[in-house]
Amino acid sequence: MIIAAFLAGLMLLIVGAEGLVRGASRLASRLGISSLIIGLTVVAFGTSAPELAVSLKAATSDQAGIAIGNVVGSNIFNVLFILGLSALIVPLSVAQQLLRFDIPLMIALSGLILLMALDGSISRLDGLVLVAGLISYTTFLLLQGMRTASSNASSTPQTPWGIDLLLVAGGLGLLVLGSRWFVEGAVVFAAYLGVSEQVIGLTIIAAGTSLPEVVTSIIAALRGERDIAVGNVVGSNIFNLLGVLGLTSLLAPSGIGLSPAMSGFDLPVMIAVALACLPICFTGGQISRWEGGVFFGYYLVYTLYLILAAAHHDALPGFGMVMLYFVLPITVLTLTLMTFREAQSRAR
Repeated sequence: MIIAAFLAGLMLLIVGAEGLVRGASRLASRLGISSLIIGLTVVAFGTSAPELAVSLKAATSDQAGIAIGNVVGSNIFNVLFILGLSALIVPLSVAQQLLRFDIPLMIALSGLILLMALDGSISRLDGLVLVAGLISYTTFLLLQGMRTASSNASSTPQTPWGIDLLLVAGGLGLLVLGSRWFVEGAVVFAAYLGVSEQVIGLTIIAAGTSLPEVVTSIIAALRGERDIAVGNVVGSNIFNLLGVLGLTSLLAPSGIGLSPAMSGFDLPVMIAVALACLPICFTGGQISRWEGGVFFGYYLVYTLYLILAAAHHDALPGFGMVMLYFVLPITVLTLTLMTFREAQSRAR
């Protein structure tokens, strides 16, 4: 039964992602709205449904601290794991709108969350500001899409509206259900193998709510809908920060409290990951395979650090020193040189 739930969940994820991408791309073509706008809104918000459900449940169960961990962990996972793995499979093109607006917005919002957390919590007032920001951002995207809709609408024969809407709604539903079955099966299976609950929580559960984004971005990349693949990740991160965190802090009785580790380590890592998107996406207007490999490798390193920290392993201090004084400086220097060379080539 455990293996059956695991395999059934994986199958639902694949089928749901295929239906969602197919329906979303058809709707974009029918309405004349770019695939990027659809990826930033319908697909991104829909695939973030598990994060929203987990965080709202935590808020109503007086466990609001889980929400901030869910959001921060998912945002790190989305960029490093999903973009990294997708780019390893198929190099991803990055639209100019993402470079000029959405990625800088994601970086700014990540910094805003850190500023809000300086007093040790995300208050209800902070949540109200975040929700207002989500409404403004969504309205901006929809208005932007409507301005280009009339001139870009496809005149080719289309399937009935109901089919496309059913594909989107059904795909989202299968993604949510599939991720739940997949995570439940994986957790029980890992426990059966003797893996500790702490390690399971740091790996399987943290990544589980982002499974819809994983499969959707990979399927979109394989189908050539690369705007949806990248827009899904960036839009999901923005929705997590504005929508998931905003609504959760509004519903939590006394806001969301933050641990010192969250403020001192995980939030700065989330900001650093968001910042890394800008130079990598800027170079050549795409995320190449080797850049995807860097992202993916850093996620493995981040996960290893969490496991070592949870186990209070003796190797943790040495591991941290190598990362801080060797790996990170080399990465920053490489990204800086890449950005400088790209800026020079564009200026010529």
